[in-house]
Amino acid sequence: PRSAPKVAYKANRQISELIAGRNSVVEALRADVPGTTLYVAQGIDADDRVRESVALANHRGIPMLEVTRQEVDRLTDGAIHQGIALQIPPYKYAHPDDLLTRALDAGQTPLLVALDGVTDPRNLGAVIRSAAAFGAHGVVVPERRSAGMTAGAWKTSAGAAARLPVAQATNLTRALEAYRKQGLLVVGLSARGTMDLSDLEGAADPLVLVVGSEDKGLARLVEQTCDLTVRIPI
Repeated sequence: PRSAPKVAYKANRQISELIAGRNSVVEALRADVPGTTLYVAQGIDADDRVRESVALANHRGIPMLEVTRQEVDRLTDGAIHQGIALQIPPYKYAHPDDLLTRALDAGQTPLLVALDGVTDPRNLGAVIRSAAAFGAHGVVVPERRSAGMTAGAWKTSAGAAARLPVAQATNLTRALEAYRKQGLLVVGLSARGTMDLSDLEGAADPLVLVVGSEDKGLARLVEQTCDLTVRIPI
């Protein structure tokens, strides 16, 4: 690794996020989390995780910089880093319309997932992973009061975030209304749903599935915007 210019760090911290720790870094690289720089402390005791991280970064063309342990402390705000950290760039969100265009350009029936107030990045990552597995064309999150595409979301998505776009809506209710006008059925998951999910007809048609927050479910206005609500029997 090359020696790092000290002047670069503060500027990078303003716009990027750092994943710290040997397990976290190697797991992130295995999951294809996008990295811009791998920081390795000078004189680090390189175990299998460090060697694999360096090899993966080298294979993907991610620059590696050798810095002092004190610099890694500063970069990670004192987090437990074990001498290694991965810098990731800010996520570039799509526009909600882009997700519909993506499906239509592929000649496929649109399937989108919208999240209303999901605040845990790991839950966002899990939804992205599931949405990709079931053939969705993208996930929509609101701009406020919602988890964003942090390192935790990237890791939990297990690489799916590299394939499935996430759009950010300034106003989720208006985004859902726009989808309705374009012919999509907007279905909300709710414990107060009017029918069981298994009874839903039209699930093979253009569809937006709306999932509520971890503790309160769907907000009132969002639920009112849905064409119907369905429940999962538990």
